[in-house]
Amino acid sequence: MTFVLRSPDELKAFIKARKSQGQSIGFVPTMGALHEGHLTLARASKRENDVTVCSVFVNPAQFNNADDLKNYPRTEKNDTDMLGKVGCDAVFIPSAQDMYPQEKPTLGFDFGQAERVMEGRFRPGHFNGVGIIVSKLFNMVSPDKAYFGEKDFQQLAIIRILAKELCFGIDIIGVPTVRETDGLAMSSRNRRLTDEERQIAPDIYKILTEAKKDAKEGASLKDVKESVLRKFAKSEALDLEYFEIVNADSLQPIENWCDAERAQACVAAFLGQVRLIDNINLK
Repeated sequence: MTFVLRSPDELKAFIKARKSQGQSIGFVPTMGALHEGHLTLARASKRENDVTVCSVFVNPAQFNNADDLKNYPRTEKNDTDMLGKVGCDAVFIPSAQDMYPQEKPTLGFDFGQAERVMEGRFRPGHFNGVGIIVSKLFNMVSPDKAYFGEKDFQQLAIIRILAKELCFGIDIIGVPTVRETDGLAMSSRNRRLTDEERQIAPDIYKILTEAKKDAKEGASLKDVKESVLRKFAKSEALDLEYFEIVNADSLQPIENWCDAERAQACVAAFLGQVRLIDNINLK
């Protein structure tokens, strides 16, 4: 049975009862509009914990674009049905008033250079909003482990910083990106693509995999990056916002392969009105 909990008090009572029985808690925070990627996170939690809690909350604090917040899909009934089918023990669906009783949060986070690049550069305030809501949820759920998709690579790194800095004592588990059969990274935003755009969207991952192939065959970082930029420039449909090759640990751009033990290629591009992100490990 999957419990639907709508208030922080209900959630805390549920958690207290399970912890009193010595049960471990796994947590999957989401903004709803669930897809197989989210369910993969829930299944990972089910395998590794006695109890799995998922949250569904479209967090206004992490949107710097009012239209993006307004258009974000909300599918509560479908979300709870999907989570029930994979055996999620509880779904926490709070109201904005529950999470932000003062309406506008006064708490603030600065994650340093890790948030000044890529997503942070183009979405000012985004990671402050992520930090606020995740810290609130971590305090309410007190999980042993929390699960996040590697598709949001920078977000995962930021949350690891958050958990370490605030001494939450929570294991942050990154789960590999789940993709459609044509390579497109699963995302709640994909449902906003037109049929024609949906046929074009996998080109993002195709370009990334070609970059990985070039890197493995010995191309310089400069050549790999220039090749990617040329391919996006040739696309009439994809409007590149950024492409960076970064140190996978610090998230800072690198100029040569020897600058980092792990190099990650990260991209954001608009396809019509829909902003898509993806990433791939190059080294």
